[in-house]
Amino acid sequence: MNTFLKYFYEVLSQFFSGFISIFKGFVEGFKQIFNFKAYIALAKSYKGDFNGSEWVLFGISVLLMLAFIALIVFLVLFIVRKYIRFRKTIVEQESMLEEISDLNGRVATLLKEKEDILAMKVSQLGLRPDESAVVEGVTNADGSPEEELDTNTAIRFAKLHDVDLQYADYKKLDYGNNFTLSDLVEMFRNFAASQLRLYYKTEMIRLFISALASTKLVILQGISGTGKTSLAYAWGKFLKHDSCVASVQPSWRDRSELFGYFNEFTKKFNETDILKELYEAGYTDDIHTIILDEMNISRVEYYFAEMLSILEMPNQDEWVVEVVSSGWPSDPKHLKNGKLKIPPNCWYIGTINNDDSTFMVTDKVYDRAMPIDINDKGQVFEPTSVQAQDINYSYVNGLFQDAITNIQMSEDILAKIEEMDDYVIQHFRIAFGNRIVAHMKKFVPVYMACGGDEVDGVDYFIAKKILRKFEQLNISFIRDEIDGFVDFLNRTFGENKMKECIEYVLRLKKIS
Repeated sequence: MNTFLKYFYEVLSQFFSGFISIFKGFVEGFKQIFNFKAYIALAKSYKGDFNGSEWVLFGISVLLMLAFIALIVFLVLFIVRKYIRFRKTIVEQESMLEEISDLNGRVATLLKEKEDILAMKVSQLGLRPDESAVVEGVTNADGSPEEELDTNTAIRFAKLHDVDLQYADYKKLDYGNNFTLSDLVEMFRNFAASQLRLYYKTEMIRLFISALASTKLVILQGISGTGKTSLAYAWGKFLKHDSCVASVQPSWRDRSELFGYFNEFTKKFNETDILKELYEAGYTDDIHTIILDEMNISRVEYYFAEMLSILEMPNQDEWVVEVVSSGWPSDPKHLKNGKLKIPPNCWYIGTINNDDSTFMVTDKVYDRAMPIDINDKGQVFEPTSVQAQDINYSYVNGLFQDAITNIQMSEDILAKIEEMDDYVIQHFRIAFGNRIVAHMKKFVPVYMACGGDEVDGVDYFIAKKILRKFEQLNISFIRDEIDGFVDFLNRTFGENKMKECIEYVLRLKKIS
């Protein structure tokens, strides 16, 4: 044991002696650089031998040395200043995020305290939400006793009640649509340009329509000002049914932000526009759109978690959300025992900006959504004039299903995807599950039916749904693997066929 301790002591001495030598070397080096007495002594020893021109060169050399020393000092000060500014920015950002989180917590606490106070007042008055009561001593404005709360006639969902009245005699209409998916792409693109002066490339509209076919949640992401919200807004205008725009707030923490909540004191349900849009969609065969603007300004998995789970269910009869814990006889027609069936003719389009003021969207959300990057402004073109269209959801959904059934992905491309999966697992330790494969088998056929190429559809889908997972890795560790992966893509799918994937991984390599 003593022998090992002696060995260990000598090893540590040798190891740390190296660090001490490095430090001493830096110190000695700076001492030598700034040893002005040595410079003066050298100048004195040679001054008797200098002629006129050599004195000029001497002066220039002194100036160059002083300039070099000044440059070193300037660079040191510049680096220190940059670091201080960078550190200050990071601290301020962290402080701001902590403050936002703290404020969100306070808002939630205050709301809970408010509800507790209201519940206390209600209990003191002798009222419960499931019974009728006469409140002794409480009168109306004219002095007459306040009437009992009759759950058979009391209306607690005012907005949904208005929808029931509006659609009392409504019958679903057949608009006689007869267009193809490629026709739909061109119709929407020309409508946006001719009626709204919004210009999008055909490829962008093709991706958008294909995304709608593959999932109910589409995420439009990219830099600010490229038309993310405008695209979803134009889609609603094109369908003659304006999109319901919900501006997400930092305080959104649970499902009540989507649907609303029941106020125990007023005996009314505070309905949101989203709830009203969902309820109205249940009456029609039209296409409805809900825009979650800046959806990642709060954590998506907080307020949208229940919807993500519901929309994941393969049986649409199970798409049911509990709005209130129990039903009243006077509740809206389509609200059964406090539960509302989520209609399939409604899509949710979220827009996100990735900056320091927002939260990262997690894999749980991305795996269930279809992200589309919008980073380029559309080029102005001369459109054909197209008016807004009456379009049946059942017709468009039929086109989607026909494409998925009749335009299946080729065995060759599926084999190449399987080969790529094995390569990514081996070199990057990343794999994609059955959900993403099933998602791809919806997206790519519809993309082809919209006029796109199979490899282009696969390329875009893999880049946005699978390779995006590379961002979770330490890029510096996989940097050397990227060139080999690019060669694999070119060799397997064809030279420069996988442009989106190659561009994405090369961009990761560049920033690593």
